[in-house]
Amino acid sequence: MDLHTPITKGNRAIKMYASRLEKLGITTFYDFLFHLPSRYEDYSLISKIAEVQTGETVTIQGQVLEMKTNYLRGGRIKTMQKAMVTDGTGTIELTWFNQPFLTKTIQINSTISASGRADRFGKSKTLSLQSPEYEIIPENGEGIHTGRLIPVYPETQGVSSKWLRRQVYNLLTQNLSELNEYLPENLLKRNHLMTFPQAIQEIHYPKNLDEAQKARERLAFDELLLMQLAAQKRRTQWQEKQKGIKFAVNKYKKQINQCIDSLPFKLTSAQQSALDKITYDLQQATPMNRLLQGDVGSGKTVVAAISMYISFLNGYQSVLMAPTEILAQQHYATVSKLLEPLGVTVDLVTGSKKRITSDSNFSILIGTHALLSEKIVFDKLGLVIIDEQQRFGVEQRSIIRQKGDNPHLLTMTATPIPRTVALTMYGDLDLSYLNEMPHGRKKIKTWLVPPEKRNGAYDWIRKEIKENKSQVFIICPFIEPSETMQTIKAVNQEYIHLSKEVYPDLKLGLLHGKQKAKEKDEILQKFRDGDFDILVATPVVEVGIDIPNATIIMIEAAERFGLAQLHQLRGRVGRGDKQSYCLLFTDSKNAQTSTRLKAMETTHSGAELAELDLKMRGAGNLYGTAQHGIPKLKAATFSDTLLIQKAKLAADELFKKISDYPLLSDHINKTLSENISPD
Repeated sequence: MDLHTPITKGNRAIKMYASRLEKLGITTFYDFLFHLPSRYEDYSLISKIAEVQTGETVTIQGQVLEMKTNYLRGGRIKTMQKAMVTDGTGTIELTWFNQPFLTKTIQINSTISASGRADRFGKSKTLSLQSPEYEIIPENGEGIHTGRLIPVYPETQGVSSKWLRRQVYNLLTQNLSELNEYLPENLLKRNHLMTFPQAIQEIHYPKNLDEAQKARERLAFDELLLMQLAAQKRRTQWQEKQKGIKFAVNKYKKQINQCIDSLPFKLTSAQQSALDKITYDLQQATPMNRLLQGDVGSGKTVVAAISMYISFLNGYQSVLMAPTEILAQQHYATVSKLLEPLGVTVDLVTGSKKRITSDSNFSILIGTHALLSEKIVFDKLGLVIIDEQQRFGVEQRSIIRQKGDNPHLLTMTATPIPRTVALTMYGDLDLSYLNEMPHGRKKIKTWLVPPEKRNGAYDWIRKEIKENKSQVFIICPFIEPSETMQTIKAVNQEYIHLSKEVYPDLKLGLLHGKQKAKEKDEILQKFRDGDFDILVATPVVEVGIDIPNATIIMIEAAERFGLAQLHQLRGRVGRGDKQSYCLLFTDSKNAQTSTRLKAMETTHSGAELAELDLKMRGAGNLYGTAQHGIPKLKAATFSDTLLIQKAKLAADELFKKISDYPLLSDHINKTLSENISPD
């Protein structure tokens, strides 16, 4: 059987599990091999039964003397299965509950291997392994669930580690010869890496934990290497296949400078640097492919507007696509204010406000996904700008570019991305960072508030609303209460509590992700118009909401968020000229949590906070649940900067002679097809 066969073409048992396996990212038999263990249970010590001590975790192997089911009265436990096992040195009891099928599975006189914690139960105080892992051992065979380091996998309902272990074992037994090494031997030796087939074997069934770690390092190296090679291939394809539009810049230097001089503020040096790189790109025969990353409020829209003005001066149209209607409207208001006095026609198209008609004459069109409609046609599209690009799929980004003839592409994001992560994820893009805030922008005062000062914080917020006409965000991590995390405030409950018990004299609004897009936009518009004093919300407000009068944001269960996400939430206030505040609350008593959140009080750079979170919590917790477009690594971690550097050096070396490695090329193409790294 070909490992790349979809599991839907497997046997009946596999087909039955197909939908559940898909939740684990397993759609082909090859995916089973890359569903990596999250940890290992050490059942490698095989003990003689006579030497087993109470409290030990052991593996015993012996002959089944007796197997029976006892029926119990009342309660959830209806039956108990008991086996008596001997290895010649002594006997031990194995017990399970509510598994009557075991009397048929475990036959008398068969050889069984069982792993678990030894203890003495019941009145007889017989030494027993309760609910042990077990398997029947064939003659001259070895165990896969006992007697060794046992892999424990990420599971889903109905799919246990034991079941996954069996599938992986069968695949490795039958198909190991299909796994071929695809990296040159000298590269493996230089980086002290085991072979690919050995790494797959050892990650699932290691001889010891050291071997398991070496296997994970090899697979992590491959993952990072393939991401970077795929990025280099995309960059090469972009440069070789696409002939772009060369914009004249020097010819229009006077008008560009007049545009910059007309701004009501001075560009920061970071904005000027980004603009210099963009204008250089726009003059090249290859279309620009640049990512502009900057904190909320760092001035990305102004850089985008000047870039679109250059497109206008060259006789070309521009389009700016944003993920939400309210963000598109904000961009429309900003760009119109800056460029319409210079004779630029700016128009807007969204799902509910289709202001464009077939005879519309525009130089710049700003909108949401509605821009992807076939009805939207451009005469001469020269520049495409995509805001919060990770919120759009590969296909959507492709559709908008295809409305022109290889237009220049500028993507923007306010997601704070550590540099090591950005270079790995976006190796095909040119990167620009806006790491300065505009002149005169006040830093948001941030405090980690102890629980005993909560009521004082509520009183202070009321005073700010009454005396200074401030507006307030109160953020909760969940919509509904969680059974497993009952102490974490949920937005629906908190809205009722605040409305009735804390602020019955104020006007409160409620915003969360389950509301329809139109309803969310209406609520945000009401908040902007001053209809609400307080907006109680989930992190759905995270990206692009500009409420100039909002000066306070209070974040509940702050430990549930990454620092990068907290920083973005904090950016919802401080948009006007008033002093703004961010209050962080947590019930966690963990010292590291306190240290991490305290960093928000003194650090105001998103990139620095993202780097700090990467060191303290790892990439798995970096972005929070609201972020999109961040690849899910299976073996690697973005915090392993040394391995990233090794993979980068190897990628640079291999790509120069990639035609010499056909198997590696196949793996790169697979990486590209899976879109592991954004295009």
